[in-house]
Amino acid sequence: MKRSEFLAGIAGGAFAVSAAEAMPADGPFATTEVEIERAQPGKPHAGKVLAAIQPHADDLSLFAGGLVLKLIQEGYTGYLIRTTNDDHTGPGTVGEGMLANERDNLAVTQAFGLRKAYDLYYRNHMLDGVSPLELRLRLIFLFRLLKVDTVISYDPWGHYEENPDHYVTASAVEAACWMAGMGKDYPEQFDAGLSPHSVKEKYYYARGPQLVNRVVDIADFMDRKIAVNILNAAQGPAGNSGAQLRRRLTGQGLRLPLLGNDDETANREYTRQFVLDRDAETGRKFGLTYAEPYHYIGPAPAKVEGYIKKNAVKL
Repeated sequence: MKRSEFLAGIAGGAFAVSAAEAMPADGPFATTEVEIERAQPGKPHAGKVLAAIQPHADDLSLFAGGLVLKLIQEGYTGYLIRTTNDDHTGPGTVGEGMLANERDNLAVTQAFGLRKAYDLYYRNHMLDGVSPLELRLRLIFLFRLLKVDTVISYDPWGHYEENPDHYVTASAVEAACWMAGMGKDYPEQFDAGLSPHSVKEKYYYARGPQLVNRVVDIADFMDRKIAVNILNAAQGPAGNSGAQLRRRLTGQGLRLPLLGNDDETANREYTRQFVLDRDAETGRKFGLTYAEPYHYIGPAPAKVEGYIKKNAVKL
């Protein structure tokens, strides 16, 4: 699906029909409110850990690059987890493409300000042939080891997702977030020094229609997001595409003023106009310049403790 088709693909007019997160107290009923999340000053998330999870080297930069940059600036320590080796994408032979994507993935990790990348190296486009128990176990181990508070990943309930790497990764992430906090699942990890640790927050992104309940204002981070996308030279739709288009048009005796007079400008503005156009479209729906849509799931409310605080009386 073309990224700009995302908005048109949701019946009834994009976010007007998007449902907000259904907290446990809501039962099966979802509201229609969409919360706008903006950048916060200082380091309000200092001490928290996020895991940015992608099947392929270009997924996060395309769909969640602004959010990752925002949360790192606000104090998170972050890690990148890539589930495949991208061996069926990129230039040259299978081996050459895999190496090129590995290098891009490392460059993206550093540009995001993340501490480390963990590559699980499953074959590209074949993740649905991998044991779901094995993939889930490896994620549980990492969530416990890194003490992850927040994950950013594909939406396990996004509609019409055609890539098995995307929906298999998403399903494993969702289950691992929950099971990582259990005291009886994989107790041998506890003997190795780990402990149960639940993931409290999830930001789910999708290529197609999803239940959007949060829109993140990324205007302050758009230029950096563009730069990160250009680093995905092996398979990303940005890379050197703008410069290549400018040269092709020059050979035809044509010129696009948008692309400027040098390769750097061409790549930057091509990425803004044609690769990340969905960010502008999403922003316009909410009076923002650029924005990213998510299905957000936050910590469950502490109903018992809240009730005690409000209603307990002294003996």
